[in-house]
Amino acid sequence: MDPFSLSWTALRETAAALPDPDFARPSGCTGWLVRDLVCHLVVDAQDVLITLVTPADTPPTRDAATYWTVTHTPPTGDDPLDALTVRLAAAYEDPALLKFHLDDVGSAAGRAARLADPATRVATQDMVLTTADYLSAYVLEWTLHHLDLVAHLPDAPSPPAEGLAHSRALLERITGEPFPAGMSDTDALLLGTGRRTPTGGERAQLGTLADRLPFVIG
Repeated sequence: MDPFSLSWTALRETAAALPDPDFARPSGCTGWLVRDLVCHLVVDAQDVLITLVTPADTPPTRDAATYWTVTHTPPTGDDPLDALTVRLAAAYEDPALLKFHLDDVGSAAGRAARLADPATRVATQDMVLTTADYLSAYVLEWTLHHLDLVAHLPDAPSPPAEGLAHSRALLERITGEPFPAGMSDTDALLLGTGRRTPTGGERAQLGTLADRLPFVIG
């Protein structure tokens, strides 16, 4: 499977297998429960569908790395769109309804991605990318959110190794900063994006890079 399909399938299957009580547990996203994050994934899937059917006839303006913006300010959960997601997720009430909607829209997004011509150009958020670059950028989205989904669920499966490696390499391109070779892909992603604070030993391993963390992408 290509990295997009592999990471997206793994994320959807992990969400689908969660027991209902897990939807009320915290996620790795500040201010969001698991149910809020799963609701966000439904919106993400809709965005993928919309973008893949929005062709562009101008040259690409971004690639998989420059698609992302980088700040050094972690989210607080107070953003109006984040708050809307929480309200929307609460409206589902029954986790089974949220699972159904993610499977329905998510499966369609996955099929659309497999059918898309990688060389075509698509438009989103006033940017133009090749389909290949757009889908490559989303591997990072799926992988980070998979880590967010299981952050407090130790029995849930982690993202696939291929998606982690792809996402680490892309994060290094985005930031222009290589993470230590001896650091795992998961740790590089969690520390690099501010999802976890480095330990003393990790700060020493990171060297001067530790002072530039986090790289908050969005």
